[in-house]
Amino acid sequence: MASTDKPAAESGEPVVLTKSEVPPSGPPPRAADCFAVDVALRFLLFASTLAAVLVMVTAKQTKSVTVPGFPTPGPVPAKFNHSPALIYFVVALSVACLYSLITLVLSLSAILKPVYSTLFVFHFALLDVIILGLVASATGTAGGVAYIGLKGNSHVRWNKVCNVYDKFCQHIGSSVAISLFASVVLVLLVLLSIYSLRRRIPC
Repeated sequence: MASTDKPAAESGEPVVLTKSEVPPSGPPPRAADCFAVDVALRFLLFASTLAAVLVMVTAKQTKSVTVPGFPTPGPVPAKFNHSPALIYFVVALSVACLYSLITLVLSLSAILKPVYSTLFVFHFALLDVIILGLVASATGTAGGVAYIGLKGNSHVRWNKVCNVYDKFCQHIGSSVAISLFASVVLVLLVLLSIYSLRRRIPC
């Protein structure tokens, strides 16, 4: 004898799901943990970019140097704004510093209001890549100028200057090293955003 029972969905009767059958809503269970790491990394990014800018803008030193055309040595200052590459470095790191501060606040708000977490992670992933390219290019540009100042280039007759402006070059080297650390932090932020999106979007 064939059964006359029909599934609830076909008979028009309401389907009652148990608690274990209700599909999950909202962010993944460990989304808050990801944003806690995100907040820590963005604070490191803010601190490192700010430190790199401060160290670079305070890079100045005056030495008595013999200038061609003058019989006696005279005071010649060395400042970061004498080089367009170093100016670009300061501007790029300042943009990254401001960006890190804004995204730090947004990341904190995502912990308090998880409903916006997926939207924030998507935009963070895109913007972090752009800022990473900006910081990496500025770091490479300033690093190239610092290397020329340290070693010179005999092929094009560019003389080294770090043997004279030692403190000035120390500031530049330290600022470039801090900027390199900021680039690594940005790489970690990009990887974290990709991981967070992968957990939210099923295959």
